[in-house]
Amino acid sequence: MKNKFALFVVASMVLGVGVGYYCNQYLGEADTATALETFKTITDIFLRLIKMIIAPLVLTTLVAGIGHMEDAAAVGRIGAKTMAWFLGASVVSLIMGILMVEWLQPGAEMAQMAAAAGEGLTAPTATTFSVSGFISHLVPSSIIDAMAKNEILQIVVFAVFVGTAVSMLDNKAPQIMHLVEQMAEIMLKVTELVMKFAPFAIFASLAATVTKQGLPVLVTYAKFVGGFYLSLGMLWGLLFLLALLITGKVAFRLFGNIREATLLSFSTASSEAAYPKLLEALPKSGVPRKIVSFVLPLGYSFNLDGSMMYCTFATIFIMQAHGVQLSVQQIIAMLFLLLITSKGIAGVPRASLVVIMATLTYFGYPEAWIGLVLAVDHLLDMGRSATNVVGNTVASAVVAKWEGQLDKDEVPEPEKV
Repeated sequence: MKNKFALFVVASMVLGVGVGYYCNQYLGEADTATALETFKTITDIFLRLIKMIIAPLVLTTLVAGIGHMEDAAAVGRIGAKTMAWFLGASVVSLIMGILMVEWLQPGAEMAQMAAAAGEGLTAPTATTFSVSGFISHLVPSSIIDAMAKNEILQIVVFAVFVGTAVSMLDNKAPQIMHLVEQMAEIMLKVTELVMKFAPFAIFASLAATVTKQGLPVLVTYAKFVGGFYLSLGMLWGLLFLLALLITGKVAFRLFGNIREATLLSFSTASSEAAYPKLLEALPKSGVPRKIVSFVLPLGYSFNLDGSMMYCTFATIFIMQAHGVQLSVQQIIAMLFLLLITSKGIAGVPRASLVVIMATLTYFGYPEAWIGLVLAVDHLLDMGRSATNVVGNTVASAVVAKWEGQLDKDEVPEPEKV
């Protein structure tokens, strides 16, 4: 089914480029305007669907996630080490995304397209942001108002308080937690349904872009995609180096055994598809099953290295394309925002789109700007899904090594006799 969806996405991309080229070359001014309005309507519907799910999705999944974290914390030492690695890996991935996109500047050539897309829209300047304003804005005066306005960070703060309060109760409020988890499952399914409309939005977004700018704009997209995959390659190299330093020669066996799982996640653009393969491959690499069964579920919720890098890379690419320069304070705020919000919707199809849109909205920029990356998001999702698998593989091996349990589940090797 996922392969069919991938083919549908590719077909929508090809059709979008073809239709856009035809409109750019052969339609008159009036007909071109009509076509652009049609494409914009299709894209707007998809964006409104995403906006519709942001608040309930973040609230329910984050409260449920905190509940699971409390269970993990009860395990004690292993839980603390696991979460420490996850936090460090997330920060490194976010910062690498920022450094690479600032170095490569893939969005610098999209000024004309950005001007056309943002016509009539006034973007706030860096002076609209302040540390004191950011801190005071963290706390919602009303959770209903915060959800109505999709104030993502305020929702996160409320969810943290709710999750913490539940954990402090003697009975852990099982009925409330069960209700929240059921609501989270429903919202995940709603998100899955919404994302089925993604190919139509991809078609409309590419068609509109090519209609306005012509085929040369695809060169800029190629630079964006190529730059992101270069960044992922560097992240893979760093993860392997860390695994080699911490686990020694096991790193070679580890990366060799996860090839099939990584390829599966890449081809399906889903790290979840590789989960059963990882459960099988990691013990063969010497990671005890009890470590794997503990770290992997948490990793799929809190350790998505590829997705984290994409959030900063794509967000700043969008800013570059619109001529927006973020201040140091804004970049720090964005890091904090992405670090927290991305944990609340892990495992959601196209979760990065939701996170990026929420980030744009928080800083006061039009959510429609996300259309710049929507056209090629599936191509990038393949790479970041595979990277998520690699990141969780390294995390499992590192935690096992820290616990002194690496290789203990393996059949004794001849050279050890």
